[in-house]
Amino acid sequence: MRLLPTAMASPFSTFSPTAAARALLPASISRPLSLAAAASSGRIPPSSKGLGFRRGRFTVCNVAAPTAAEKVSILPPPPPPPPGARARISHSPGPFLKCARRRAGSRFAQEATASAAKESQRPVYPFAAIVGQDEMKLCLLLNVIDPKIGGVMIMGDRGTGKSTTVRSLVDLLPDIPVVVGDPFNSDPDDPEVMGPEVRERVLQGDTSLPVTTAKITMVDLPLGATEDRVCGTIDIEKALTEGVKAFEPGLLAKANRGILYVDEVNLLDDHLVDVLLDSAASGWNTVEREGISISHPARFILIGSGNPEEGELRPQLLDRFGMHAQVGTVRDAELRVKIVEERARFDRDPKAFRDSYKEEQEKLQDQISSARSNLGAVQIDHDLRVKISKVCSELNVDGLRGDIVTNRAAKALASLKGRDKVTVEDIATVIPNCLRHRLRKDPLESIDSGLLVIEKFYEVFS
Repeated sequence: MRLLPTAMASPFSTFSPTAAARALLPASISRPLSLAAAASSGRIPPSSKGLGFRRGRFTVCNVAAPTAAEKVSILPPPPPPPPGARARISHSPGPFLKCARRRAGSRFAQEATASAAKESQRPVYPFAAIVGQDEMKLCLLLNVIDPKIGGVMIMGDRGTGKSTTVRSLVDLLPDIPVVVGDPFNSDPDDPEVMGPEVRERVLQGDTSLPVTTAKITMVDLPLGATEDRVCGTIDIEKALTEGVKAFEPGLLAKANRGILYVDEVNLLDDHLVDVLLDSAASGWNTVEREGISISHPARFILIGSGNPEEGELRPQLLDRFGMHAQVGTVRDAELRVKIVEERARFDRDPKAFRDSYKEEQEKLQDQISSARSNLGAVQIDHDLRVKISKVCSELNVDGLRGDIVTNRAAKALASLKGRDKVTVEDIATVIPNCLRHRLRKDPLESIDSGLLVIEKFYEVFS
């Protein structure tokens, strides 16, 4: 029984891998191998390398890894154009030149595009048109005034307007200074919220950073998002076209200095909850994957909504929310009729409905801008601080987040009302929302935790 082909029978014969492979393989696939060998030797044009056509069948021939000489350009060079089409092709820009021209467009064109996109996007229900739900609306406004409060968790019955109210907050968000072209919405003056490239330029003494103003962004985190889309991953396009490792920012980078909204947050996967816990605790997102090591700021206002009947939220994540708003179904028949009529008007003509609330929206936006600018001048007396901490201590609140958030929320409320000093009424308004979700749950307790906070507040402040 002969194990070697004829070409390899003699030990003194010259070894030919191509001939050996051709002898070992059947005749139906020997031709593609010969085509591959001819292509590698340069006897056929580069445009047909790696492809074999035989009687209408398509065969991939050259699938080996590129050699050292081919690593510079993985893609084969294009075939030369016909002589008659040379003049026409020379005047047509390539895809990279077209992309460069689009990126280098004038500022007027970019503003026109943004304006057209804003007009064509889905209309948002006006915040001023929300009927009732004062507790939820107040918590959202206080977080816009002072983002360091730490966000708000909204829990309530289905169909109570939780998502509608949160998304209507977009029209009221103020403008902030950002570095042009930076994917992390870097602040040109605060190094703590600068992206890595901007921070490096500032450390090198670069004072010519292009700065513009943009609205605070609101980013939706869907329940089906993947971890690499949330944290960021390697830029596949740059890796294939330029052969370099580059970082493609995720949703956490886009939400920096903005709002990250998670609808049905109690149904979020555990691995995404761990990512949010890490970023919300440190204010930074660190990515270690595919040979990339990068850290960028991820300071955002975390807003979540959900229905408690669909599942409980993990206590680690619940503690990261600065405030907790409890939403209930409206029981007043007159208010219910008004809500139905207003919604019908909005569905019939969204633009006219928004125009009818334009004046109230602008007034509320000016009030928020004024409160943000005057927040630093608001003072709270020392004895009020002591009483706030005493309430937290007697309620057995773990940690000091309850004390910090209550002080911040009371100052934000005083600034919203146009005052420079916190009163007892301000603390009484915000302290149930700041401490309700921080109490230890007693399964045998039937009273609402917010009522327990109010009873202890009047006991201490009396």
